[in-house]
Amino acid sequence: MDLIESTPCKEPEARILYRGKSILVTMPCWNEEGKAGEGVKAVPRNLVDTICVVDNGSTDQTGRESEREGAVVIRHPENLGAGGGIRTGLEYGRINGFDLLAVLAGDNQDEPNDLFGAVDKLIDEKLDYVQGSRWLKEGRRENMTFSRIILTQLYSFLFRFLFRTRITDATNGFRVFKREVLNNPKLNLWQNWLLQYELEPYLLIQTCRSDFKVGEAPVTKRYHTDMKENTKMVPFKGWWSILRPLFLLGLRIKS
Repeated sequence: MDLIESTPCKEPEARILYRGKSILVTMPCWNEEGKAGEGVKAVPRNLVDTICVVDNGSTDQTGRESEREGAVVIRHPENLGAGGGIRTGLEYGRINGFDLLAVLAGDNQDEPNDLFGAVDKLIDEKLDYVQGSRWLKEGRRENMTFSRIILTQLYSFLFRFLFRTRITDATNGFRVFKREVLNNPKLNLWQNWLLQYELEPYLLIQTCRSDFKVGEAPVTKRYHTDMKENTKMVPFKGWWSILRPLFLLGLRIKS
């Protein structure tokens, strides 16, 4: 927490506003040199005020190249897991009073310009939370393996069944939501079991379970062909990490 509070931030009156809202994008990164900087550079500055890159114990130049492109960088001394990186960025946005918080992949898998459609949908339809979906009519998928297509579709089907929602892409990391979502009494992102891939489905489940209005917006998800299976996720272990919240929350074992 001290690391977050000691990181500088613009004063609210100096922030860029889009339709009256100040927007923070957080991008968790671990050894994404060559991708993180490109991702930061692509974020539309007429929409987003601040980009917060959480350098999750990288041993390369991830943090420095992100800073060169104008991001605020919070450096973890060691890798705290995907969930640990995301919650640091969200907490930075919360304590600094940004109106809207967005999460994008730190390896440039997301299309930052999709934020326009997501933010407009949130404002126009008076939503609290917008989940990105590659499966909506205008969504796109690039270099996605057949196995990942099957697994993500099955996961989303299970998500809809267990939690009675219409979410079509529950594994998509692209999301934008109001700061107030983090004040949900059902939400505690600082639990130790949320350090890996559990945090993102946990956040979505607890938001859907509350009185917040949740919707989806079409987005592009692109996978890099220079990575085995297009991901750093360890097979089986990573997918179990994503599945755990469905069972633990569905059975009310965790909250």
